[in-house]
Amino acid sequence: MQIPVYPDSRALALDDKVLLDPLLGSLQPQVSELTFAGLYLFMSAHRYRLARIDESLIILGRGYDGREYFLPPLGGDISAALQVLFADGRELYGADDAFAVNYLTGEDLQVSEDRDSFDYVYLRDELASLPGNRFHKKKNRISYFSRRYDYRTEQYQDRHRDGCLVLLEEWRRSVVEADNPSLEAEVEATAMALKLSGELGLEGVVVLVADSVKAFSLGERLRNDTAVCHFEKADPFMEGLSQLVNREFSRMLFQDCRYINREQDLGDQGLRSAKLSYHPVEMIRKYRASRLVE
Repeated sequence: MQIPVYPDSRALALDDKVLLDPLLGSLQPQVSELTFAGLYLFMSAHRYRLARIDESLIILGRGYDGREYFLPPLGGDISAALQVLFADGRELYGADDAFAVNYLTGEDLQVSEDRDSFDYVYLRDELASLPGNRFHKKKNRISYFSRRYDYRTEQYQDRHRDGCLVLLEEWRRSVVEADNPSLEAEVEATAMALKLSGELGLEGVVVLVADSVKAFSLGERLRNDTAVCHFEKADPFMEGLSQLVNREFSRMLFQDCRYINREQDLGDQGLRSAKLSYHPVEMIRKYRASRLVE
């Protein structure tokens, strides 16, 4: 499990979970990408690699647009690691407000918000109970579904895997932008999450209609008070089902958590409207930073 010295690097591996979990746990991250599962499942899409600068662990990646980047260094002398990486012309991605305040204040840095990557954070109790008039439309759609279908909700187990994979493929075929690289990466990551849920520590729920999986959701603990929902898929032809599985994930899982992070919208305006309609209590801002070119 040796980590090469920067600029050499090696691909992220499943065995690295025992290395990254303690580092990320002590960090108590707000950014949804900063879990081992979040990194490993998108390893192919983002070419995640590990290296080190002295005692700092460096995670290198690549965006859907092909741009190379690195995530906030973990451990060691973070300021010193940043100096090396910025001097090499690399771009930082995924810094939150606290990291920006502590480490991205130099006049020689160009720092910008990445709105498409902001995470949406909600009160778990609100998603689980949908209280008051603000959620009236959500409750109506769930009622519409409930009147038409005899369903049951169960926690995700290995016996649900094949049904979830069938639904995932049906969902993929229903999406108009079939050549979208982020879509293909999401489908690949979701399939891997279903297969490796136990090894990665993921938990989830499934909604079954006539013993057939029609929706599922998978996530994990992000920090002590926050869970993150990584994947959610529902039969697009069953109105109210997406609202139902969202509620059931929040109701059945991570009941000791106050918040649920439901990740970013990637600039998709339909997804942005849907996420805003659930009334987030906080947006986790993310920043990019690079050295100014003289």
